[in-house]
Amino acid sequence: MTDRTAHVPRRRQAVAGRCREITEARWFAVLVFALILANAAVLGVETYSGLSDRWQQGLRTTEYAFLAAFTVEILLRAGAHADRPKDFFRDPWNLFDLVVVLSAFLPVIRENGTVLRLLRLARVLRAARFLPQLRIILVAVGRSLPGTASFLLVGGLLLYLYAMVGWICFSAEDPEHFGSLGRAVLTLFLLMTLDGLGDAVRAGLEISRWSILYYASYVLLASFVLVNVLIGVVITSLDEARSMETDEDAARPAESPAAGAQPPYTGDPVLLRARVAAARRALDDLERALADAAPGTGPPDRPAGAARPVAPGG
Repeated sequence: MTDRTAHVPRRRQAVAGRCREITEARWFAVLVFALILANAAVLGVETYSGLSDRWQQGLRTTEYAFLAAFTVEILLRAGAHADRPKDFFRDPWNLFDLVVVLSAFLPVIRENGTVLRLLRLARVLRAARFLPQLRIILVAVGRSLPGTASFLLVGGLLLYLYAMVGWICFSAEDPEHFGSLGRAVLTLFLLMTLDGLGDAVRAGLEISRWSILYYASYVLLASFVLVNVLIGVVITSLDEARSMETDEDAARPAESPAAGAQPPYTGDPVLLRARVAAARRALDDLERALADAAPGTGPPDRPAGAARPVAPGG
């Protein structure tokens, strides 16, 4: 029973080691990246109705080939974590790849052409796994979402406040832009990008000279203050994402076994005897080196591999 259970971890380690050799090879990353780009090109071809109708069967076969290739890839990545399956699910990129690939096999999704195309389009985002800079940007966008939500809340309140003021002051003279709350919000949203600001200011001056205060204060708060705050949030998140990526790269060598490190003991007596023999040889070499360094103080030399005296009770 012990031998049988000892073989299971060793098989998993062998499978994980072999799959890890494949997934960590440069040719594997280049191949998967090329498949992602080819999948994006095929999606672009399908947008042309003439080409799509002419090559319908070929495009469908190509899609099945892409699905099979990406399935093999995710199986290899899962196999690389056969000795530690929990680590596979701790990586968000692995979860994203798994959801994108497995969703294509669900009957409900395969029957919905729109959802299926969106999932196939999501495969293009998997290119971020192989592009560190793009991966950093995506992580930064995700980390900036809480700050962005606060920005949207403040921006929405500011937009509502100025829209109500604009409706009260300009709805009678300029109903095209401020005739209702919805029109006022749309007008101010466009002004946030400084689009048509000159025309809006000229139209406001025809109504009242005080309108310049309304437009100047809105542009100052919405276009300069809020937008710069949003840029600051994104830049801060980008620095944090870059620091996280650097820390992960620095931690990877520490996680990998050191050169010459002994494999973990799995209960195999053959492995135990090999370790004991290696320890004996190391001790013999150490004693010989000490004897050479201080003649007459060390124990007499013994032939390599000779049996060591066993202490009583040992």
